[in-house]
Amino acid sequence: MTTDCLGNPITDTDPALVRGIDDFIEGFLAYQTRAVTILERIESHPDSCLGNAYAGFLYMFLESPQAPALARPFAERALAGAGLPRERANAQVLAAWVAGDIPRAIRLAEEAVRQWPGDLALLKLGQYHLFNLGDAAGMLRMALHALPQGQDAPWLHGMIAFGYEQCHLLDQAEAAARRALQIVPSDPWAHHALAHVMLTQGRVDEGIAFLESVSGSWQGLNSFMVTHNWWHLALFYLSRDRGADVLALYDTRIWGLEKDYSQDQVGAVSLLARLEFAGVDVGVRWHDVAEHVARRGADTTAPFLTLQYLYALERARRPEAARLMQAIAARAEAPSHDRTAWAEVALPAAQGIAAHARGDSALAARLLGRALPRMREIGGSHAQRDFFEQIHLDALIRAGDWSAAQQVLELRRVHDPDGIPLNRQLAQVYDAAGLPAEAARARARLPA
Repeated sequence: MTTDCLGNPITDTDPALVRGIDDFIEGFLAYQTRAVTILERIESHPDSCLGNAYAGFLYMFLESPQAPALARPFAERALAGAGLPRERANAQVLAAWVAGDIPRAIRLAEEAVRQWPGDLALLKLGQYHLFNLGDAAGMLRMALHALPQGQDAPWLHGMIAFGYEQCHLLDQAEAAARRALQIVPSDPWAHHALAHVMLTQGRVDEGIAFLESVSGSWQGLNSFMVTHNWWHLALFYLSRDRGADVLALYDTRIWGLEKDYSQDQVGAVSLLARLEFAGVDVGVRWHDVAEHVARRGADTTAPFLTLQYLYALERARRPEAARLMQAIAARAEAPSHDRTAWAEVALPAAQGIAAHARGDSALAARLLGRALPRMREIGGSHAQRDFFEQIHLDALIRAGDWSAAQQVLELRRVHDPDGIPLNRQLAQVYDAAGLPAEAARARARLPA
């Protein structure tokens, strides 16, 4: 019987199609652009259950309102095609995703991975959906199903590492990431997981040295992985007040690869905002990002993404922001599996972002403060969701709520003790709060 590159039995036997299936699997797991070659091969194999499922997954990863319509024909063909039970499970997961039934997609994926732990592509897809729901424990559980069978697969250890990191189990996360890198030193997802650990632990200089040392291996990866790993390096640079270096990364590595892609857009949005919060002039860069975001229309595919689209539109004073706010309010009323997250987290956060943009800092701080304790529910990583924490902090400072700002900043200093923008803000806040000795201590932590 024919097998895929991971040793899983497959129905398809045509060598060209099998190569396309393998390209999807390895490309998806390793963030390589060859994942899309399945789209070239599937049209001449309309009866392939697994091939159609993989093609449909790619369209759904567009993360846009148009994605389900593009993926639906592939889901129908996958369900109609003859396939082994594992292949049909992939088709069923795709069909649930296209239908918007994410809980069912997750349940089917986890059931399949328990039964066929060698299906690392389906495992990673399940992790993706759990990540978008903020279910870190589920992400870790999903990945651990593949042990011990997948113990020699670097991609699995990278997935395990990220699951551990999102569960705040940092020692286990680092061990898993380093295990992945022992097998394949160029594994970008393991680089990513280790960057998260170092960021959380305040190992800024080590993080810079590590990411710079492995960055040469990112060339040729898909735009998300390339831009996102450079984005992580930019966060370390920001802590060291290397604003010019961050702008250079933004212009050459982070914005410009796939300007219409959701993940590239939100990476650019959050980095520009963080630069401004750190006191860096970003010039006219908001205009280009907002122009591309505006083309999405009232996109409420995922609350984590939508809130960042809204920030860009508001920051650039785009009229489309009002329409997106209306769409968010409507989404908060619409029946769906994530209605609570939209209504009780995303909506007040969106209202806070809008208030921040129009200069009503006290209202922005109040609304964002209401949403922040539950931001996990909208998805994204700890590092990504910190963007919303920084908007809230900026609102507190602008509103002159020095006591609240002091509390936030000192808690942040636990993870970034020598952060230059952070200690500069602390000095400002302590001066305003009438605590000159503490302001002096904060300034003493700044470079001479």
